[in-house]
Amino acid sequence: MTAEYQLPDIDWDDDQEDFIPATNENKPEYDTIDVSSKAFWAQLLEDQDKSFATLRRERPVSWQRPVEDAVIPDPDDPGFWALTRLADIQKVSRDNETFISGQGVLFDMLPKIFLEMSQSFLAMDDPQHAKLRRLVSAAFTPKQVRRMEEKVQGIAKRCVDDIIDKGKIDFPVEFSSRVPLMTLGEVWGIPEHLRAETGAAASDAVAWCDPEALGDRDPQEVQTEACVRLHDIAEQMISDRRREPREDLMQALMDAEVDGEKLDEAQIGAFFVLMSVAGTDTTQHTTSFAVMGMTQFPEQKAWLMEDFDNRIDQSIEEFIRYGTPVMTFRRTAVKETELAGQQIMPGDKVVFLYASGNRDDTLIERPWDLDLTRDPNPHCGFGGGGVHYCLGNQLAKMMLRHALKELLFRIPEFKAGNPRFMGTNFMRAVTHLDFEFTPERKEK
Repeated sequence: MTAEYQLPDIDWDDDQEDFIPATNENKPEYDTIDVSSKAFWAQLLEDQDKSFATLRRERPVSWQRPVEDAVIPDPDDPGFWALTRLADIQKVSRDNETFISGQGVLFDMLPKIFLEMSQSFLAMDDPQHAKLRRLVSAAFTPKQVRRMEEKVQGIAKRCVDDIIDKGKIDFPVEFSSRVPLMTLGEVWGIPEHLRAETGAAASDAVAWCDPEALGDRDPQEVQTEACVRLHDIAEQMISDRRREPREDLMQALMDAEVDGEKLDEAQIGAFFVLMSVAGTDTTQHTTSFAVMGMTQFPEQKAWLMEDFDNRIDQSIEEFIRYGTPVMTFRRTAVKETELAGQQIMPGDKVVFLYASGNRDDTLIERPWDLDLTRDPNPHCGFGGGGVHYCLGNQLAKMMLRHALKELLFRIPEFKAGNPRFMGTNFMRAVTHLDFEFTPERKEK
């Protein structure tokens, strides 16, 4: 590390004295539908949906036990409020005076320095959030976006080239994970010899919610090592561009300037960590859900193929709603308020159950069906709106657009089998999925 880019040590025993403490005082009984447990998220999606429907109908804001698979188990953690209705998720998402992100957006109360290093402006509030978001947004110039699109288009073609003569593949392993990972490397300009390591570190950064990936490793150590390694890679890339400027997203972030201010190295590193994780997994799993949905609802695939270019953007919104790759996110109350008859106190954790909101049949007709004609589509797949709406949504949609176009036009007939899921409370992750199709005939 250079003297300008020293990462502080992460103290997992940080008492978080700046955070507002929560209390169990005057709280109701823990709900009988326990969404805090590992067992709940290990259920079939159909069974989860039945429980969500009950909660939306009878107890839309429920008091829940502390999450079972916490990275930092806290004996003083009283629990959290679970929001299941889409309208409540949207309301809280847009009320930044009452509910903040600065204490973290996941179930755990993680050390503040770790939030800053790994979650970038996701775990910030205004004015710090707005300032950093403006600077990052300045890097996404029209020229930079056009350059990204050219790269994504070529990557999608290469990924289909690699599978088209096989006839049967494990879809997440051999296709849907490769498009975003290759895009990450190309768009950021990650050196070839560091791309595999970047992908591995990005996977480790969310291994805390993946028992298969975590194995017997300590989740705190794994998260720390992954975060530090991604910062190291970012620092090396920054150093390389100081010596020799490039035309890539890393250079664009280094050059971005708003009102005479620029991003510092640590801020760029934190955004690199965020994009390495959030920019790959969500797109990967949405692509998997798209082929699963089109297998189950073939008439939807036929409708899309009739006029792909004019229908794909609307269809992507539905693929994201239907799959809901990110199932949960959190805010923390800083003011006393009421939600659905429940008294919310300062310090209370409020968790959005996006997986439920995107199945809310009071606002979404036939929410269990894939309907690419759905318009309007008030989903919360990119968040519930407000200032924290997903900044990376343009790149995610770009990857989905080109991956699906290349796939559907070159492999129009396919069948997706039964998926295997990760079984966590954060990411609806398809880890394995049989994908069968007629292989392309090679001319002799």
